[in-house]
This record gives sequence, C-alpha cells and structure tokens, in this order.
Amino acid sequence: MKEIKVIAEAMSEKKGKEICSMDLRKLGTAICDYFVICHADSGIQVAAIADEVEEKMFAVMKRPVIRSQGKENKFWVILDYSDIVVHIFQTEYRRFYRLEDLWADAETHYYSD
Repeated sequence: MKEIKVIAEAMSEKKGKEICSMDLRKLGTAICDYFVICHADSGIQVAAIADEVEEKMFAVMKRPVIRSQGKENKFWVILDYSDIVVHIFQTEYRRFYRLEDLWADAETHYYSD
C-alpha cells in the first residue's frame, strides 16, 4: 500500500527508530487496517516525525489526517487516517505499551533504520 510507504519514508527522514507496519485486516477485531509505528528519543523528535508524516501524506497522497492526539505532551502521538493509524512514541513509552506484542497475530513488516 503506497500510503504505508509514504508514512515509513517520512518517519525515516526524521530519524524515527524501529519503524514497522502491521497489517491488521485478517484479525477481524481491529479498528483500522494498518498500524505504522516508530519511536524517537525526545518529544521534539516525536513532534517532528508527526509533522513530517502529516505533511508528506497530504503532499503525496492528498490525505489530511482525520484526527490526532498527543501533540501537546509528545509522549505518544497518534495520527488517524481512518484505515491507517500512525503511532509515534518516545522510546520508553513504546517499550511500556508494546503494541507489537498486543497485536502479535498481525503480519508485521520492519523497515531499516
């Protein structure tokens, strides 16, 4: 899916770490089709990654974010594109919430750092 690639590339451009996409379609219980996840070491970097994803998705795919949460505290930013939900964590919050473990049955693709 081209949108996933655009999101992963935007994350990579801003030095997002351990970027992965999770295909949730076969699970039947998910609220969206895909998660795209990464983390960064600071709140400033989390915000920069979120801004880059929003800008690239609009510029390349003509898709504005439907809603976002977490930009005020920059610990965990969520960008909702309806069928794709983007999660950008500060490192320690990603380790704490472990979304990949919660959705372990999903097909997961990792992108190189």
